[in-house]
Amino acid sequence: MAERLNRIVCTFDPTSLRITAYDIHEWIQKVLRIPEHTDSMIQIDGIKRQVFIKLIDNAYVQALHRETNGQAEYKHHNGVLSIVNIAIAGMGTKNVRITNLPPEVKEHAIRTALTPFGIVLAIIEEMWPKTYMYMYIYIKYRMEFVKSR
Repeated sequence: MAERLNRIVCTFDPTSLRITAYDIHEWIQKVLRIPEHTDSMIQIDGIKRQVFIKLIDNAYVQALHRETNGQAEYKHHNGVLSIVNIAIAGMGTKNVRITNLPPEVKEHAIRTALTPFGIVLAIIEEMWPKTYMYMYIYIKYRMEFVKSR
């Protein structure tokens, strides 16, 4: 199971202009002042306007979060300033869909099986339209769980 250790997430204003990958790298160097030897990976999620930065040590993550107080500014090419929210990245809540379970599988068995991965918040039965599946296929469960730490 993947865990987000030593990562921060920078969330750019969704109403602002699009930012190029080059500009994001420049912003990380100039505004956040993260030395190149301390970051091991940068992942850009363009749709959500988020940048995940994986650092080599949790001390860098805590120091960066403390220094920025959870916010920084980004200056666009046209001079407009926008706020960037900075947070420590966590696993958050995930929706998991398990399909093709036999009807006799009980909720307790599913909760027990998923306990090592987090806390099960809800188990919901759902029926999909026949256009997506063959006739009479019943999708029994959908889970939501959050990683516990």
